[in-house]
Amino acid sequence: FKTCPGRVLCKVPCSGEKEVDLAVQSAKAAFKIWSQMSGMERCRVMLEAARIIREQREEIATMETINNGKSIFEARVDIDISWQCLEYYAGLAGSLAGEHIQLPGGSFGYTRREPLGVCVGIGAWNYPFQIACWKSGPALACGNAMVFKPSPFTPISVVRLAEIFTEAGVPKGLFNVVQGGAATGQFLCQHPDVAKISFTGSVPTGMKIMEMAAKGIKPVTLELGGKSPLIIFSDADLENAVSGALMANFLTQGEVCCNGTRVFVERKILDTFTKEVVKRTQKIKIGDPLLEDTRMGALINRPHLNRVQGFIKQAKEQGAEVLCGGDLYVPDDPKLKNGYYMRPCVLGNCKDDMTCVKEEIFGPVMAILPFDTEEEVVERANATKFGLAGGVFTRDIQKAHRVVAALKAGMCFINNYNVSPVELPFGGYKFSGFGRENGRAAIEYYSQLKTVCVEMGDVESVF
Repeated sequence: FKTCPGRVLCKVPCSGEKEVDLAVQSAKAAFKIWSQMSGMERCRVMLEAARIIREQREEIATMETINNGKSIFEARVDIDISWQCLEYYAGLAGSLAGEHIQLPGGSFGYTRREPLGVCVGIGAWNYPFQIACWKSGPALACGNAMVFKPSPFTPISVVRLAEIFTEAGVPKGLFNVVQGGAATGQFLCQHPDVAKISFTGSVPTGMKIMEMAAKGIKPVTLELGGKSPLIIFSDADLENAVSGALMANFLTQGEVCCNGTRVFVERKILDTFTKEVVKRTQKIKIGDPLLEDTRMGALINRPHLNRVQGFIKQAKEQGAEVLCGGDLYVPDDPKLKNGYYMRPCVLGNCKDDMTCVKEEIFGPVMAILPFDTEEEVVERANATKFGLAGGVFTRDIQKAHRVVAALKAGMCFINNYNVSPVELPFGGYKFSGFGRENGRAAIEYYSQLKTVCVEMGDVESVF
């Protein structure tokens, strides 16, 4: 692999209705084998897959960098989270169980936790390999099969994951990959043998998937967009708060759904905080994502770069001030001249009703907004249709817990941001979706309970 900015890396044929059906039927056959294996047997196979990923970390990270454009530094972290996810759910696979309930007269009942069947995973282009592991980990641990469709913008690395699962010893067809766009996704969602759909992506697409799933009474997990608040109180450790704001806005070129892009700063430290944020933003190394010192790579494609630039233009028209960045970046290396690079942008003089503050930009654009009181900032932070994440920086731990309790968001951070350990559930409120990925909570969304009632005496008939 070599970096290929602005050039075609490969061509992948789209899966039509016939290919989707073949994938589902293959997964259905594998499910019959996998679902009958013990949790410990599934555990061993998943641990082997995690071992292979860990062993091939550098190769897969390089593939992901070229697949997506993010820095190799970040891609390595993504791969580490991926194998950790499989290890975590491998550990849970052998512990999945129901419960026994004693009833009168020696009778009893019990529950069984059973797999759903063939689950569909539809991934986004910002974390292609990691999202596939986040979805397949709990699905496979519970005994399900999965058909996964990556984004057509990042089709490569998930195919490697499918190969790794096969190498690890899963039944043939247990984790299938289909390629394509909206039409392929529609075939998957409407397939009668699909039991559940898990989607990561935009709100409009999530709505369509929910509508299609409703016709088949299929459960869905939706991890959608966000416009999350990051609240910086005046008593916060300034250097740490600035680091948190950069983490909350510029990871993966700002293409992260839970980014804290509305940065509310208490007025008494507004100038000091803003000055430091601008200074550190201007030092971010942009360029070839395969170089070790690069911290920001290229955006996913030209249309998306143009979209992000359009938001910045509109922000200026509405009165926001570009404090730094926002313009296109052309690296010195002539091989990178066609790359989709831009300088990370910090916007000042922002108001709550500006488009750049209300809508998800999904690019390296931070909006700074002043506030005066805790009550005020909580109300403003919640004044959005989204509810994916939120963050608070303060030395007052009571205030920190009080504020996050008041935030209408599914994932909250105190004195950090964008930390996603696989042990903790991840998901949103409101338009940001429902259901949870990661943690024990995900088990609930990839399994179902069967209740069995056992009578030890004669049936008491009312007839």
